[in-house]
Amino acid sequence: MKPLLATPLLALLVTPATHAADTLYAGGPVITINQAQPQAEAVVVRDGRIAFVGSRQAAMQFSPQARVVDLQGHTLAPGFIDAHSHVSGTGLQALSANLLPAPDGQGNSIPDLQRIMRQFLTGTATPGGYPVLIGFGYDDSQLAEGRHPNRQELDAITTDVPVILMHQSGHLGAYNSKALELAGIDAATPDPEGGVIRREPGSLVPNGVMEETAHNLTLARLMPTLGLEQAMAMLQAGQALYIKHGYTTAQDGNTDAGTLAMLPLAGKAGKLRIDVVAYPNIEVALSSPAMQGPYYGRQYTDHFRIGGVKITLDGSPQGKTAWLSQPYYQVPEGQQPSYAGYPIFTNAQADDLITRAWERGWQVLAHANGDAAIDQFIHAVDAAQKAHPGKTLLPVLVHGQTLRRDQVPQIARLGIFPSLFPMHTYYWGDWHRESVLGPERAENISPTRWVLDAGMKFTSHHDAPVVFPDSMRVLDATVNRTTRSGQVLGPEQRVTPLEALKALTLWAAEQYGEQDSKGSIEAGKRADLVVLSDNPLTITHAGLHSIKVLQTIKDGEVVYDATNANSSVSCADTPECARRLAGTGFGHQH
Repeated sequence: MKPLLATPLLALLVTPATHAADTLYAGGPVITINQAQPQAEAVVVRDGRIAFVGSRQAAMQFSPQARVVDLQGHTLAPGFIDAHSHVSGTGLQALSANLLPAPDGQGNSIPDLQRIMRQFLTGTATPGGYPVLIGFGYDDSQLAEGRHPNRQELDAITTDVPVILMHQSGHLGAYNSKALELAGIDAATPDPEGGVIRREPGSLVPNGVMEETAHNLTLARLMPTLGLEQAMAMLQAGQALYIKHGYTTAQDGNTDAGTLAMLPLAGKAGKLRIDVVAYPNIEVALSSPAMQGPYYGRQYTDHFRIGGVKITLDGSPQGKTAWLSQPYYQVPEGQQPSYAGYPIFTNAQADDLITRAWERGWQVLAHANGDAAIDQFIHAVDAAQKAHPGKTLLPVLVHGQTLRRDQVPQIARLGIFPSLFPMHTYYWGDWHRESVLGPERAENISPTRWVLDAGMKFTSHHDAPVVFPDSMRVLDATVNRTTRSGQVLGPEQRVTPLEALKALTLWAAEQYGEQDSKGSIEAGKRADLVVLSDNPLTITHAGLHSIKVLQTIKDGEVVYDATNANSSVSCADTPECARRLAGTGFGHQH
């Protein structure tokens, strides 16, 4: 990796300019992701658009008075497009205690979680507000104990304040006794449809761990109500992480009604520095006037638009709630050997919801991790297409972790676009092999090569806040598929760095139907660009994760500069943000 310079990162060689909007980038590799012109020496940006791509000499002739930015050997590439995540939820992550295990945090054992939460409690200000202590990102697969913390262990942190530990997957949570009491959860509370309240052995008494809808409903009862200003502050905290990692388009998947109302207001207030595409929860969308309003469609207003709807068909494979066709390799404690997870909806319900979305012309993103859930999505899309022939809506399979080889031609036939999750190979690859799926099935999680060999394209995502929106970690996992222990999981599913870059840029633009304006460095497209410390196409594959984002450029404007600490400061780090968030119960970032 080239060292960061003590002088300004990108030297400006300014000549007298008559076109103040013209900026010429040169002096380093330019990866265009344009098959007709794969590489170039120079790029000219004018009024937020790419005006010219070609040789440096021709660029100077095209715009002789342009401001010249010397890349100093660094690499210019298209801005990254987030194929699936939850940008508003990432704000919650930024403002909660960090319980992630190494290398992203220190949550490696239950005593670690207790220590982090006690420290967070002493540093959290909740004046006049509803106090709730939230930690985000614990992972039972990485804890020394190999299990979830129970309510008694959370009671050891405090019995006066409700404590919520959110699992890294977002599909489970652990609660202390105070939290259960305030949520009205006790031994008489039945499991909700599509969820499980875990119980103490030989008893109906809740042990504090909630799965899926049980977790979602309990969390909703306990979460403090945020004002508009506070919600916007959280959004900014999350958005800053995306910008830092080179994303110029972010997704808010499974948007709830409150966030759906807040996002356009954030755009109007100038809070959105990159494009945000919302996919509201399908049941929210069916009753929301926003789906008939000006924000639904292909055009952005103040960097915001609604792209379609999201449906969640099953849970988390690492949390062992994803719906499989065959049992888990090691079933969770208390489950029968035949346990294979469970669906969120019945087949009839899934068919009905997706057909209603199809009738309205909405693009559907379907969270389906387990192959049984993928079968359910395939059936529902087939039914919707037969009910409304002629409608081409590009449905998206989100995650597709256990996509079987025989399912690949089925999704190809139906025009289902796969947005896969190869980052699992790093974060949970060892866990999948040893506990979740076993050696054979684990080899082919997120089968990117099967998809390419079938003539399809794919995208690769991070699903923040499940993991940080780290574009280079996404790139590395998609190319290398290396686990935490250094083993390669499914070497035959690996792809080239260029293919992985396309999955972060042009193919992601195609998933959104925005390929005419984004995803590659071509004249006429928006000047969404990123400057990288090294060239992903020439660096060793093992070095991909070490590449740094040096600048993020949105519509020609530098929104992040690694040498300028104030270029994209997380709201969570500013006194103004702390003032706005006072009383929410979240406190300060740790």
